[in-house]
Amino acid sequence: MSSLIPLEQITAALRPQVGGKAFALARLAQLGFLVPRACCVPIQAYNAYVDATGLRERILMELHRKDFQEMRWEEIWDAALRIRNMFLTTPLPPTMAAGLTAAVAGFFGDAAVAVRSSAPGEDSAQASFAGLHESYVNIRGAAAIVQHIALVWASLWSDAALLYRQELGLEVAASAMAVVIQELVAGECSGVAFSRNPSDESQAVIEAVYGLNQGLVDGVVEPDRWFLDRRTQGLTHVPPSSRPAAYRPAGETIVLQELQPWQSASPPLTDDQVREIFALTQQAEAAFGCPQDVEWTIRQRRLYVLQSRPITTVATEKQDQRPWYLSLRRSYENLKVLRRRIEDELLPAMTAAAEALQQEDLAALADGELAAAIRRRQEIHNHWVAVYWRDFIPFAHGMRLFGQLYNDAMRPADPYEFMTLLAGAPLASLERNRRLAALAEEVRRDRDLAAQLRRRQYDTLPAEFKRALDEFLNRFGDLSCPTTGGQCQQGPEAILRLVAAMADQPPRAPAQPKVAATLTQAFLDKFTGQKRQEAAAILELAQASYRLRDDDNLYLGRLESQKTAALQEARRRLQARGVDLPNPLPEEEIIRALQDPAYRPQQPKPAEPTLSPIQVQARQLIGQPAGPGVARGPARVIHNFADLADFQPGDILVCDAVDPNMTFVVPLAAAVVERRGGMLIHGAIIAREYGLPCVTGVPDATRLIHTGELITVDGYLGIIILEETSVPSRD
Repeated sequence: MSSLIPLEQITAALRPQVGGKAFALARLAQLGFLVPRACCVPIQAYNAYVDATGLRERILMELHRKDFQEMRWEEIWDAALRIRNMFLTTPLPPTMAAGLTAAVAGFFGDAAVAVRSSAPGEDSAQASFAGLHESYVNIRGAAAIVQHIALVWASLWSDAALLYRQELGLEVAASAMAVVIQELVAGECSGVAFSRNPSDESQAVIEAVYGLNQGLVDGVVEPDRWFLDRRTQGLTHVPPSSRPAAYRPAGETIVLQELQPWQSASPPLTDDQVREIFALTQQAEAAFGCPQDVEWTIRQRRLYVLQSRPITTVATEKQDQRPWYLSLRRSYENLKVLRRRIEDELLPAMTAAAEALQQEDLAALADGELAAAIRRRQEIHNHWVAVYWRDFIPFAHGMRLFGQLYNDAMRPADPYEFMTLLAGAPLASLERNRRLAALAEEVRRDRDLAAQLRRRQYDTLPAEFKRALDEFLNRFGDLSCPTTGGQCQQGPEAILRLVAAMADQPPRAPAQPKVAATLTQAFLDKFTGQKRQEAAAILELAQASYRLRDDDNLYLGRLESQKTAALQEARRRLQARGVDLPNPLPEEEIIRALQDPAYRPQQPKPAEPTLSPIQVQARQLIGQPAGPGVARGPARVIHNFADLADFQPGDILVCDAVDPNMTFVVPLAAAVVERRGGMLIHGAIIAREYGLPCVTGVPDATRLIHTGELITVDGYLGIIILEETSVPSRD
């Protein structure tokens, strides 16, 4: 089979080799629709590449580090990043590269093209992968086109595509990718059209923007929208709030340009053009036998079809989760808008809400008022948790956006090298640890004070030290446990025990990689002119994203601590009147006991013990590599916040997830192991800041590893080795 197949040569028999998108375009072209000149790189080329280079086995290894069904979105992001870097750093075999480059050059010459995915399961009546695989626009020159073919192949394993395959139950190991190369038509306006509105089958919907479709797809440019009655063709036009800009080709890229005043004041389509596009969608629906989602552009009054796919949300029982998956993948322009919203509106509002609750005197409230206060704090906390998922989590993609740009430019052996350029940001948790280290330094200098802390004589601390401790507690709080209804308030004693432990060790500050400045300069030097400015701007946005990814839990934790304070006040009152309170106790039970003096919470039934006839001791655990380095030491398994008080210097922190309130102990740790996974979780960020080996996403880490066991943590490979010996208890 040829390395390139022109549209006019694609038949139904070739559909398994060319994928859904290429087949649909070929069908439309053969039916007389105006389709840009295009060809397809068949699946055979992808399979030859991954087999010849050994990539197939490496991809499967990455996806089998952990049961795919149990992988969190952060872990899937990381696996996708590592796989993508394999494609970046693994060249095509020489013969294959030469043949494909020659074929592309002969077909397109110097014409600008779009390079798009065309996977076998893509754009079918059962599944649509719209927006989940990569498309590249305004690519020029055979060498550049071939490079972008490999990037489209890599997008078969993007985080969003993996999530969607999981949603549909598709076989990941059997996945493959064809690629469509389509001559670029730089239309005066572009858009998408639904032959049948997924929300109202009596209507069709057309969306249009000036310039290229990129702004509409990314959500940066709000489209004009028309609703048409499918029977009468009656029109309803919904204009956007403004028409400020459009994406247009510029050199080797596309840029967002301001519109001329006359364009800003007028919709991109006339009513006649709207009806022409509507007619096109109805013809496409008739051709394929099902409602169609059509992408189009108009250039010099000629209407081009760029692609057409079935609308899978019509008459389906299963909810299509693409909107949520795609919300995690934002463009730079979209992230800029989101950043302003977070920094200018959301974070100040969160801070104000926490401070307002902190001013409330819970002890002065009657029982009914306290019950109402708990309910109100629940609602406030739940509101901000929803905001966290809606806005803060997608903003974390700023790091991934930069990481992709960095890896594309630098092609490093370490796919996480870009994180070095983000480290050293003014994180709130690191500021807290710096203040804690300052207290430890005072203890090192004052032998009498050190002796007091070792004897736990906290009542007669020097006034100056006590004042510094109070300032720390007022700003950062103590080691209170934020679990709902729990009872693990520890007070400043736990912090003082940590200060004493830190004072017995040499000072440890966050690592400041000397190579960061060098890497930053080398990265920026890859670009010139406008592209260099854009690269610097994406780096700065990624640093803000990195900062928030660490700090957001602290902001949320302040609100949760206020809810916990009200629950603890309720427990204190109920216990004072002799009510036996199980621990933990659901919040609703506490509220009911406050409202009804006669109510007595029910004791939960103890869980039935489960005994295994065979006890298996794990010797090697596999997770996600999240912090480079190797460390060996005794495990300290943290099941609850009370366990933090027993943390010793040189221990390896093993936990479900490093909560921001746990980072007090990180300066004492030799390494970090977490059950939750991902480079973007709090524990991985803090571990890298301190230069600690870190492995995340280790299934059953807190069950299979026991406190005191000697373990070796390999942060390069993502492996934990459990030794047969344990260290003597130091408690």
